[in-house]
Amino acid sequence: MYLSELILDYIEHLEVEGGRSSKTSENYRRYLERLVEFTGDIQVGKITPEVIRKYRLWLNRYRNDQDDELATITQSYHLIALRGFLTYLSKRDIASLSPEKIELPKIARKQVTFLHYDEVARLLETIPVDTETGLRDRALIELLFSSGLRVSELAALNRDHVNTKRREFMVRGKGRKDRPVFIGQTAAQHVEDYLASRLDNLPPLFLSYSRNNNATMSGDFRRLTPRSIQRIISKYARLAGITKHVSPHTMRHSFATDLLMNGADLRSVQSMLGHSNISTTQVYTHVTDEHLREVYEKFHSDTD
Repeated sequence: MYLSELILDYIEHLEVEGGRSSKTSENYRRYLERLVEFTGDIQVGKITPEVIRKYRLWLNRYRNDQDDELATITQSYHLIALRGFLTYLSKRDIASLSPEKIELPKIARKQVTFLHYDEVARLLETIPVDTETGLRDRALIELLFSSGLRVSELAALNRDHVNTKRREFMVRGKGRKDRPVFIGQTAAQHVEDYLASRLDNLPPLFLSYSRNNNATMSGDFRRLTPRSIQRIISKYARLAGITKHVSPHTMRHSFATDLLMNGADLRSVQSMLGHSNISTTQVYTHVTDEHLREVYEKFHSDTD
């Protein structure tokens, strides 16, 4: 059986049985099609360690139409997709290379960019709340910092999703997994203030007021997009004089770091972030380790 045929089966399996999103499935399809491009669509039984060795070298030397190379992390994604594909073949008893033969490149742990609480406060203070747009922006950023939501999750919220009285609601995250989200009193109040200023009955929690909005007359008419949310946050970060690159994910990092610095355990933070694997959450430990050092230096008595 040939690669292209079984890759199609695998992608369908990811969506139907694996519960992966269409975006994740599309990424896996694109990564695996590079293997087809390299091998010329060979039979899966002819995938050998030597084929994979040459494929990895090919990925390392790959250039796109703009002559850009593949980042090490992107090469790793290709191999993760390949290992998943080989695991799928193994479960179906289709003879091919063992998935254990695929070794992933070592990736340097990414530095987490986050805002300290005083920086978050400074950013929020730059937002005027005397207009509907300002009320929206304040509610949006308060909600991001208070909840740790992904920007895609935030953009997808409808006004009836968020219970500002209980300050708790459910959100469907990656892998179509539901998790509880909690928000503080201040964030809940700003969401209420924003909704009270609106005269429409449109479903989206956060609306776009851009004259150049390209949204169609559908259920998502005028919904604020993740890209627009990125621009809003970057704008206020500049106004606040924050020189770091501040994105919606920075606010998510800030949420997690604030919890850990105030004593939350890693497992609880993992659940609140919706990480399926705690190793993903452990990216924050080097931040909190540094915080512990600062506490030690400040409060521990030294001997002469």
